[in-house]
Amino acid sequence: MKEAAGEANLTVVAIILIAVVVAVATPLINSLMKSATWKSCCTDMGGVVKGSTCEVTSGDTTNSYSKDSLVTDGKCNDNPNYGRGTSTDDHG
Repeated sequence: MKEAAGEANLTVVAIILIAVVVAVATPLINSLMKSATWKSCCTDMGGVVKGSTCEVTSGDTTNSYSKDSLVTDGKCNDNPNYGRGTSTDDHG
């Protein structure tokens, strides 16, 4: 009987440890995913991430975009002003 109680206690400890790891890892993973989305949206536009802005240079003009203007609900905004591969020059 003592062996069964010991195994049950070990199971409870393992479940608690797994819960703690999940609780710590979830916010970290969410933060990394948001950062990766933001950076990929900037790169898709032909821009470069500098600090908290995305700088896109087109000819002599450099435009800066914030994270909020590029990403909505975890997806890149499809603003036609960004010029994301819509011209015939991009497609040869």
